Amino acid sequence: MIHRASCHCGRIALEIDGEIGSVIDCNCSICQRRGHLLWFVPRASVRLLTPEADIGTYTFNKHVIKHHFCPHCGCGPFGEGVDPAGNAIAAINIRCIEGIDLASVQVHPYDGRSK
Repeated sequence: MIHRASCHCGRIALEIDGEIGSVIDCNCSICQRRGHLLWFVPRASVRLLTPEADIGTYTFNKHVIKHHFCPHCGCGPFGEGVDPAGNAIAAINIRCIEGIDLASVQVHPYDGRSK
C-alpha cells in the first residue's frame, strides 16, 4: 500500500510503500518534544516528492540520525539513518500521513532517552 505524507504546509511530500504494523513512541529529547509516532521502513520504500535541497536537516548527540523538517512550517515528517545491520532506514512520523486513523495503530513505547 502506498501512503502519502507531508509537512503541514505541503512543501515536503513523500510516498511510503508498506503496511503500518506498529509504531514507536520514543521519549528521546526530540521525539518527546515533537510528539512523533515513528514507523520504520527501508529507505528504498520512501519516494521523496520534494527536492532534497528544500528540506531542512537537524542532527544532534551522535549525529547518526538526520531529522528532516520543513524550513517553512517547521513540521518534521521523517528522518533517516541506518539500522544496527547497516541498512538505510527511514523513520516516518505517522502523524504526517494523510487520512491515517491513529487509534487503529498499535503504539509501543521506546526509551530513547536512555540510549
